[in-house]
Amino acid sequence: MSTTSNTPSKTFKIGGDLEVNRLGFGAMRIVGQGVWGPYKDPEAARTLLRRVVELGINFIDTADAYGPAVSEVLIGEALAPYAPVNGMATIIATKGGLTRQGPNKWLPVGRPEYLIQEVELSLRYLKRDILDLWQLHRIDPKTPIAESLGAIKDLQTAGKIKHVGLSEVTVAEIEEARKTIEIVSVQNKYNLGDRASEPVLEYCQQHNIAFIPWAPVAGGKLVEPGGKLDAIAKKYNATVSQICIAWLLHRSPVILPIPGTTSIPHLEENLKAADLTLTEEDWQQIEAAAL
Repeated sequence: MSTTSNTPSKTFKIGGDLEVNRLGFGAMRIVGQGVWGPYKDPEAARTLLRRVVELGINFIDTADAYGPAVSEVLIGEALAPYAPVNGMATIIATKGGLTRQGPNKWLPVGRPEYLIQEVELSLRYLKRDILDLWQLHRIDPKTPIAESLGAIKDLQTAGKIKHVGLSEVTVAEIEEARKTIEIVSVQNKYNLGDRASEPVLEYCQQHNIAFIPWAPVAGGKLVEPGGKLDAIAKKYNATVSQICIAWLLHRSPVILPIPGTTSIPHLEENLKAADLTLTEEDWQQIEAAAL
């Protein structure tokens, strides 16, 4: 799969009006083990979040299910009232529609009354009057998507949600959802070593829909020491993780990577990926290594 220009845009406008730096921050890790319970050091998490915006990152992704009710609360405590970042608004994207039964346990519930409750709680925890971007965390197979998103559209009309997105969906599911409400973002698993969502990315690019890859850094043999990516990373005095993130930014102008971390040095390291500029030959070698 070919990539785009060697000098990708640094920003993207979600829904045509929410301008964000394309390298964001994923806030799933500032919770307990198994994405369950409180984080071991809440003040350290708040310090990390404040450093996120200090570094110029104005797009933060979270979810009500992270904890649950841990990640959103920390974001609200650390960042509200939300100041502009380099002249751009601080954009918080959250998600609803997954219930928790314990560490690493998740079940979708898309009933309208449940989603309405989650939106109201997200507003409270994040200390916002309106959610910039609310995403359906998973489609509930027991509830028609038109029913789930119909309730969300009512909340959007009421001024509680600005834009709406989806997570872990197919092209057919995006098209079905768009019959009920405008979809401005899709969040699927995608990285250099796992491109099962390639058709979804292509669809998003065609329709100028933000594509937010979770698990943005590839794993396995591709990133092991001594491998092809390792050699290219050394050539640019970079880490393999930085190469993986830089490839995403290069791959498509609609991709908004959201690498997560609990370490400020790692956060700063991730951010440097946005400044990497590789030759077209090296991009092609990276593509070949991942096939």
